[in-house]
Amino acid sequence: MRLENHSAQRGCLFPGAVEVTSQRHSANHWPQRCPSDSTLYSSGKSSVTGHNQDSLIPELRRSRQRNMAELVLCTATELYNTLNQSTKFSKLAEPNYLCLLDARSKREYNESHIITARRAKQNEDNCFLVPESVELDCMKYCVVYDSRTDSLDGEGRRMIFNTSIKIAAMTYSNKYHNIYIFFTGPAIQCAKVMSKVTRLPVLVLKGGYEEFSGYYHFFRSQKVFWMPQEIDEFQPHPIEILPGLLYMGDLRQANDRHIQKDLKIKSHVNVSLEITHLFLPSGQVLHIPQPDLCDSDLLTFFPSACQFIDSHMAPNCAVLVFSKLGISRSSAVLIAYIIHYRKCTLQEAWNHVLKCKTNMRPNRGFVQQLSKWEGTVLGHQLTDISDPRF
Repeated sequence: MRLENHSAQRGCLFPGAVEVTSQRHSANHWPQRCPSDSTLYSSGKSSVTGHNQDSLIPELRRSRQRNMAELVLCTATELYNTLNQSTKFSKLAEPNYLCLLDARSKREYNESHIITARRAKQNEDNCFLVPESVELDCMKYCVVYDSRTDSLDGEGRRMIFNTSIKIAAMTYSNKYHNIYIFFTGPAIQCAKVMSKVTRLPVLVLKGGYEEFSGYYHFFRSQKVFWMPQEIDEFQPHPIEILPGLLYMGDLRQANDRHIQKDLKIKSHVNVSLEITHLFLPSGQVLHIPQPDLCDSDLLTFFPSACQFIDSHMAPNCAVLVFSKLGISRSSAVLIAYIIHYRKCTLQEAWNHVLKCKTNMRPNRGFVQQLSKWEGTVLGHQLTDISDPRF
């Protein structure tokens, strides 16, 4: 617990603080101070400690970050892509793939939560418990979220209007009126507990449920128990390459009307020999009829594909690039577009698309064509494609 005395201006608040309205403490009844998680400070010299507290703040933040070395922020897009990874079936069907924990209250969880999430339970002392029947030490991803956590400082703030606060036997008073109480949010508390039993970093969802559900309302659910067959039948959405603008998918997803509506997809780049059954207005589809063979020529189509995406991609008008399986041809076109869009190297574009879709793999012929495209866009071929990773 940390208490902070500030003037009324918001500019003096700690960056990344999260406003929380669900906890109240009276001025005469404060929770027990924890020396490792609590500090009293004010602007300038404090009459309580006799030290310049401004000079202590950076060190306090560095200490807090050292204590949270096993926690990593995860964006809403990263969680969305994690939920939608697939091979023949959804990766969610793998028992050691994802443990998604909701650290909000039971009421909030029952009202709505992210699909496949389980509620993080607490004991009678309100300490989070490691979920039963889950081998967290073998889990590839462990993601924790609450209503809205914006930073790994994990801070919420509560403002009260008083000129005197009582801590233990001391009373601290000065001329300021706005007093803030800072406390660790439930997502950070829960993630710390999980980090003690996991081998890999625990991910904390940046923006929490509020931000994620705002972007991906179609992944809200009230379902608590998922049968293995239901997980097996889960149909992933396209992978998000540029948030809200550009997606990578397969033929099934391109034919799904619900997906087009959910993601506001208005245009298609079809890199396959197949034709979709979904009707789109004239001019909203670019068809690149090339087979997935090493000698297929995609390089000739890269300029027109980039121009098409540039002219059709806009807020609420997303573009879906797809091939039959969504692995080779579509990833090659998207890597080419990222090189064009960001003026970056093939290596950087490759890493970006690979981070979004972990099993993307252009065939060897497409890699060579992408190297030539890199030289066309940047003036030089900067990426060594003899590296076995390509």
